[in-house]
Amino acid sequence: MFWGDKPYHSLDYELKERFGKKVYKLALDGGMTCPNRDGTLGVGGCIFCSQGGSGEFAASFGRHKDVWQQIEEARGRVAGKIPKDGPFIAYFQSYTNTYGPADYLEKLFSRAMDHPLIVGISVGTRPDCLPDDTVELLRKLNERKSVWVELGLQTIHEDTARFIGRGYELPVFEDAYRRLKAAGLTVVVHVILGLPGESRERMLETVDYLGRLNVDGIKLQLLHILKGTRLEALYQEAPFPLPSLEEYAGLVTESIARLPQSVVIHRVSGDGPKRLLLEPSWSGNKRLVLNTIVGKFRENGLYQGIFYGKSVQNGVF
Repeated sequence: MFWGDKPYHSLDYELKERFGKKVYKLALDGGMTCPNRDGTLGVGGCIFCSQGGSGEFAASFGRHKDVWQQIEEARGRVAGKIPKDGPFIAYFQSYTNTYGPADYLEKLFSRAMDHPLIVGISVGTRPDCLPDDTVELLRKLNERKSVWVELGLQTIHEDTARFIGRGYELPVFEDAYRRLKAAGLTVVVHVILGLPGESRERMLETVDYLGRLNVDGIKLQLLHILKGTRLEALYQEAPFPLPSLEEYAGLVTESIARLPQSVVIHRVSGDGPKRLLLEPSWSGNKRLVLNTIVGKFRENGLYQGIFYGKSVQNGVF
């Protein structure tokens, strides 16, 4: 089965089905920080996180700009590549975008929704920054326009989570996920493949766990070593193995094939800013990465929900 031109349920396909045309995401900055940066849990963020808080592509480099101004700046940056009239998803990407009082969040997210070209918002955050009043706010906003919540899980393994400085344990994620789904919200989960010390089997255990949850969406992210991060310092001191392009493509195809067909694949690689990217150098060639992954699906006769000839139902083989 193919979803459009891909052997998996891609975000592009899902948005075209939902809105009747291609929808683009505009990366925005909500002006917040993170408990892993401001001293509440730690400083400097997770070991892989850059100074931009994973939001180097956000429109507001000065921060604290009005959301509409950020939207217009983001549209300007992609002018000539995509239709100027969108429609668009407002993606609050930088840092932790529910790390603030509910009244501030309501003004911020409502302002984005008021823009006539915005059809929904996507909020990148941490599961330990979702108090009940924030979840209730997101529920109400979801009645106006689509609201997605993106949670940075990265791994289900507690030893790896401690190593990367994630700052919360798996039950915190499970509680947040349960409350978000009870509120009727779409939840997208981020997973990093290639974390130090994680075998192929351990990475697939994280994917299988999310398949059993039947999450709405998943982002599979290659571990990038970015300049200026604590991960760079660790890598320079004691280099650890990183996957080759072929290895990564095989891991991605196996991961997706294990997931139920209902799970939307929002990302299969990710690309760190080239000015900051140290390793893996091959990841800077996005077209090559995507073509290699699709080629690996065809080579192995795989597609989402079919793992080496065995059908996947709700993440169970």
